[in-house]
Amino acid sequence: MMSDFPDLKKPYDFIASLGGIGLIPYAPGTFGSIFGCITFVLISHFVNMLIPTIIIVILSIWICEKVSKDLSEKDHKSIVIDELAGMWVALLPVIYFASSQNERITYAILALVFFRFSDILKPFPVSYIDQKYKNGFGIVFDDIIAGILAAVLSLIISFLLF
Repeated sequence: MMSDFPDLKKPYDFIASLGGIGLIPYAPGTFGSIFGCITFVLISHFVNMLIPTIIIVILSIWICEKVSKDLSEKDHKSIVIDELAGMWVALLPVIYFASSQNERITYAILALVFFRFSDILKPFPVSYIDQKYKNGFGIVFDDIIAGILAAVLSLIISFLLF
């Protein structure tokens, strides 16, 4: 039940809350997004992030389905693995389009800001997915759409700046 969620001793709850980041009392989604940004940057120095991003999206849907099935509030604020997935989608283009350190940093900051803007304000089509699907898919997919919007806006601004 909601009073028991998340129980960090349960592996699914631990993963869904990104190790307890979702328990931060103020702006857990923003902290989950920042965590997503940092992990993406760190991991991207060693591997191409396309496959890991796909895996994270699929894993996030599965985890969110597991943890939300007994919750009355399906997209509970403590579930922040969807922010990680959305942020990774937002950051994916930087690997292919940014060539300098300044471009990468600028893109990452823009992607984080635009992702949070899209995730919080939920412009169409983010709002449509958020309202229509109340399951693991919906919990994650609205963040994927927000990530795509953030990526497009970040690319446009980056191209204008550089």
